[in-house]
Amino acid sequence: MLSLIEKLEKNHGLSLDEYKYLIDNRTDAAAEELAARAVKVRREIYGNAVFTRGLIEISNICKNDCVYCGIRRSNTNCDRYRLTPQEISDCVDEGYSLGFRTFVLQGGEDGYFSDDVICGIVREIKKKYPDCAVTLSLGERSYESYKRMYDAGADRYLLRHETADKAHYGKLHPAEMSFDNRMECLKNLREIGYQVGCGFMVGSPYQTSAELAHDLKFIEEFKPDMCGIGPFVPHKDTPFAAEAQGTVELTCYLLSIIRLIHPPVLLPATTALGTIHPLGRELGIKAGANVVMPNLSPVAVRKKYELYDNKICTGEESAQCRSCLDNRMKSIGYEIVIDRGDIKKEARDNV
Repeated sequence: MLSLIEKLEKNHGLSLDEYKYLIDNRTDAAAEELAARAVKVRREIYGNAVFTRGLIEISNICKNDCVYCGIRRSNTNCDRYRLTPQEISDCVDEGYSLGFRTFVLQGGEDGYFSDDVICGIVREIKKKYPDCAVTLSLGERSYESYKRMYDAGADRYLLRHETADKAHYGKLHPAEMSFDNRMECLKNLREIGYQVGCGFMVGSPYQTSAELAHDLKFIEEFKPDMCGIGPFVPHKDTPFAAEAQGTVELTCYLLSIIRLIHPPVLLPATTALGTIHPLGRELGIKAGANVVMPNLSPVAVRKKYELYDNKICTGEESAQCRSCLDNRMKSIGYEIVIDRGDIKKEARDNV
């Protein structure tokens, strides 16, 4: 096992069989070794900095019917909402005053948010706060749509691929959704010039270690600027309501592996990780992550953007309690910085 970990650290990649072996033979000792090496590599690039993103969940209206998702279109129990451009602007104003320099506009695939609407919102943010980065996470769109939003000033785009195995993708999504189209979207985003984020669920229904190995191989080959992974957490109003959730242990293990695969990657300790463990965010940082995304959405709608059950979004997890987050990170030897938190391109280009 140690020789395989050393090979990964040196070569930033393994074969599919080797990735599968790492997953199948996970032990506490292996996890500690991977985490120690991941933290060392991350410190060499980013020091003890933890970057924050102010998350604004702009709509829980979605045309898609993904089997795992609480805001899927067929969930009639979902209390739908949509923020106005003014409400989004107000969230950004508040976030800037709290020290956020990246804003993530995330939402379901809601037809109201046309290219014209999104481009107008992005232009306003960039005009008012030129020192900030704007990240969009609005699902699958056309090349032309992505290009228009990029030209309007959007810096980054997050599009989780959810799984890099086509057959597994089909078990998590309705027939009208295409694995090939999801991959084409990621390719288009990269070609246009975005800083691109992808990511996958850990412990999703039907997932095998071989499929997780494919996810790791995809990260190795695509080299995303950002990679968001989190444990699968079931939602009571989906067909997966009775499925077992993913684990903190495997998620953190994979975070460490991803850091060694692509050292400069921006790696969040996700909300899902914090949802299933009270110290989930800290555990993610200690495994090699370097980004946290507190919630800046209006308090009245936070509970409505429920992709999975029991999502944390208030209290110490909210953007308004930035000092709480500062203290939590300081308690494990890290520092929240006021920074856009871009990927270190020199490190990326040298890998």
